[in-house]
Formats: sequence, C-alpha cells, structure tokens
Amino acid sequence: MSVELKPLTGRIDDVGGLVSLEAYREAGGYEAARRALTEMTPGEVQEIVKEANLRGRGGAGFPTGVKWSFVPDVEGRKYLVCNGDEMEPGTFKDRYLLEYDPHLLVEGMLIASYAIGADQAYVFLRGEYHEPYRQLDAAIRAAREAGLLGDGIFGTSYALSLDIHRSGGRYICGEETALLNALEGKRANPRTKPPFPPASGAWGRPTIVNNIETLCNVPGILSHGAEWYQDLGIGEDSGTKLYGVSGRVNNPGLWELPIGTTIREIIEVHAGGMMEGYRLRGILPGGASTDFLVEEHLDLPMDYGSIQAAGSRMGTGTMILMDDSVCPVGISLNLQHFFAQESCGFCTPCREGLPWLEQVLADIEAGRGEPGDLELLDKNAAFIGAPGNTFCLHATGAIEPLQSALKYFREDFEEHLATGRCKYRDVMPVQESAG
Repeated sequence: MSVELKPLTGRIDDVGGLVSLEAYREAGGYEAARRALTEMTPGEVQEIVKEANLRGRGGAGFPTGVKWSFVPDVEGRKYLVCNGDEMEPGTFKDRYLLEYDPHLLVEGMLIASYAIGADQAYVFLRGEYHEPYRQLDAAIRAAREAGLLGDGIFGTSYALSLDIHRSGGRYICGEETALLNALEGKRANPRTKPPFPPASGAWGRPTIVNNIETLCNVPGILSHGAEWYQDLGIGEDSGTKLYGVSGRVNNPGLWELPIGTTIREIIEVHAGGMMEGYRLRGILPGGASTDFLVEEHLDLPMDYGSIQAAGSRMGTGTMILMDDSVCPVGISLNLQHFFAQESCGFCTPCREGLPWLEQVLADIEAGRGEPGDLELLDKNAAFIGAPGNTFCLHATGAIEPLQSALKYFREDFEEHLATGRCKYRDVMPVQESAG
C-alpha cells in the first residue's frame, strides 16, 4: 500500500532502510520493465508517460514523455543520461533515492532507455557522493548478474549497458549540455543550441538527459497507469514530489508528498515549524538559484505553476529557510560568491559580472558601501539575469536570489549603507575586498 501512495519512498519505508534486489523484486520491482519490454512498443511507453503528465523533477519541469518523443527515428546508437550531479545548494533528494532504493533508478532507466531506443545509458553522478555511488554500483552489478541488464533482457532482443560516470565536481555540470561535454572528457562548458541533445547529444548522437527523481517515477507509472499517477497530485500537476527543508526548523529533512502540497504544510507540519525564538523571513523554494518567497506565500501550493506565478520557481522542491537572525545582505553575498566561482567563464556577463556583484555586496556588508550601490545592483542584476544575455542560464539562476532579496529585504541593504554596519552581528567583521 505504501508503494502505491509513495512510489518513490514506499519500499524504503516498508523495508526500513536499504532496499536490496530481493526486497525490490518481492515488492513488484522490475515487473514494470518486464511489461514494457515484452508487451509494449517504445511508442506506447512514451504515450503512457505523456498521459501521466510526468514533469522533469530536476528543476525545469518539462514534460518527460514529450522530451522523449523528440528523439528522431534514426539508425545507430542513442544514449540515455541520468543527471545525478545534484550540486544545487540545499538539495539532497536524489542522494536519498540512491542510498536507499537504487534499483528504482535502474528500473526507471531501463524503461526509459527502451522507450527512446537507447542501448547505452550513463548515470552522471556527483563525485562527492561516495555512499550513493557504492549503493548504485552494487545495484547495477546485481541487476547485471540477474539478467536485468546486458543482452537479451527478459528473453527479448533488447540489450542495455548501464554505467556510472563520476563527475569532476562543478555546478555548471547540472546544465545538460555542459554535462554531456564533461561526460565526453571535455571542459564542462555549455553548448550552442540548437542542435538540442535529443537530436545531437553525447558524441553527436541522439541523447535524452533526465534527473534521478524523474526517472524513479517511471516504474510506478508503468505499474499502476497514467490515471493513478495523475490522481496522486493536488491540482494540475501529477504524482508525488520529494520536498525538503533546511534551516532553523525543528525537524529538517525530506518527505514524499502529493505534488501541490502547500508551503505551510511542508514547513509547519512535516518540518515541525520554526525553532523556538526564530521567525521565518524568507524561503528559497527550490534551492539556492530560486527567488525568495516570504510569509505571504506560505499558503501557496508547491507546484510549478503556483510558484512561478508568485515570481519564483519550484526548482528542486527543497526549501532553504532564512530566519530573522540571518542577514539578507550576508546570505546574498554568500550565494553570489558560490555562483561566481562556479561559472564556467565562457561568457563575459557571467564571468565578469557575477564577481563584480559579489564585490559590491562584500563592500556593503563590510561597511564600505556607497550611495547608489543598490541602484547599481538593480541595474546590473536585471541585465546579467535576463535570459538571452548570457550563453546559458547559470547567471539567470544566480541573480534570482539577489534580485528578490533586494525586493523583499531592501531595508536591510539600506540600513547597511546608512550605518556602515550589520545589525545582525555584534561586531562588524573585517572583510577584504572580493576582488
């Protein structure tokens, strides 16, 4: 029953820890893949995923079945690549799935590979994820030994090779074309688009890149049907979602809930509310590269459309909470420092602009701010963050928390300029220029 209500974490709950191959198969694991390979055409698999309205769980929310349908019907090798880099600050949902139910990903990749006609699949894994690597590697080896990977899967002519590529560790690898360059052994710079990866991806061949959580939804859809998956969600979006909360709450963590659960329920019920003595001021709803929301947004459903309408993005669905003991200027500086150092350096607005914004914020935080600094931040953030002004969307994501902090917490920035100090600190820190 828990698997039907919680297709991503139900087996973990039932077993009480790591789900072995034996436990996974006892609970019906790999039966969806068997049905797909022996009873369905690749096109039929694509159609049921489309009908289910599975949207990408890596942050963009693009319809998964539609993305699969972009792969051209051509001869030769095709690739499925699973993005397991998970370098977004505040995000740890994919790690949980890998550590406790890696066969769910293996089965999801097997079904997805069959659906797009891929015979080679890779998991592009964050290099620092040592325990997830061990569990996933063991699961892949166990699946091979059981005949669930390799040649003649389920007695069919279909064959799939599945391997792990461990990332060198750069945030920009989360951009799918930079990921593909890194997979090929090149520098992780984003590529010019078009062509898009479904037409020309890894080594110039048709390639689909999906997130771990996205692919882990696929076996449940094949097992229970599109209507079942639609009914799991609240509102227009379908399925469940792994929501996480970090910050000064009583019960930080990760929960699988119906997509569309309100921010208030996630924070106050599942995360246990704010710790005593702290008040919520700001919410980064989907990791560090999303716009701040504030208390007035607590009753919003955590779904793609509602969060976008409020001026932010659901992103990964893992919230970072800012309480009233944290300086908005300081957190903005910290985030800009991260995004500046993680830029691939390919285009000027990102390479030069993000460190410049960091410099201005460092001066304001250290009491060296000047009149007009906030207007400069507004102007340059608007330029650097505008889609189309940089080669990829790294700078756009980097600007989102800054521009929203300037909107919602402007009085804190103004007070820094007026007093030359930070009221959140007993003593103003000595901070050198960022340059």
